[in-house]
Amino acid sequence: MTTLILTVAGSDRPGLVAAVADVVDGHGGNWENSQLAELAGVFAGVIQVSVADDRQSDLESALRALDGLLTIAVHTGAGARTATDQPITLQILGNDRPGIVREVSAVLHAHELSIQDMTTETKDAAMAGGRLFEATVSARIPASADLASLRADLERLTAELQVDITLD
Repeated sequence: MTTLILTVAGSDRPGLVAAVADVVDGHGGNWENSQLAELAGVFAGVIQVSVADDRQSDLESALRALDGLLTIAVHTGAGARTATDQPITLQILGNDRPGIVREVSAVLHAHELSIQDMTTETKDAAMAGGRLFEATVSARIPASADLASLRADLERLTAELQVDITLD
C-alpha cells in the first residue's frame, strides 16, 4: 500500500468532497484522514489516502481529471516521526497583528519542533474592540530538544508580541 497526501483547493460549492471521494473509492483507495475547511469562499483541505501500489498511477490520473473543479496536488507520504518525539500543545491568545504566526513558527523551527496541527482564528474583541488572534498548535518536540530554552524563547515572545502563550 502507498500513502498519498492530497492537497485540494477550489471555489466552494456543493459536491466537492463527494467528487474526490468518488475518485478515491473508484480506484480502490481508502480515505483515512482529512482536514477540510471553507475559508473566504474557497474550499481547501488535506486528505490522507491509502491505495494499492499498482493502482496509484491510475488514481493520480483520475484526480488530475478533476482540474477545473478543484486544484489537487498529490504527494507520497513520508512516514512517521521517531518514537522518541514528544507531543506538546501551545495556546496563543492576544490582540491580532501581523507577524504572530511568523514569530511563533520561527521559535518552533529554531527548536526543531515539527508542527502536526495548527488552527488559527481572528474574531472581534467584544469588550475591548479590535480583533483577537487565537491559535492552537500541536507539535512534536525531539527528545534531544532543550525544553527550558524553548520555554524561555516563548516567554520572550509573549512580551514582544503582547500575547499569552501557554505550553502544555
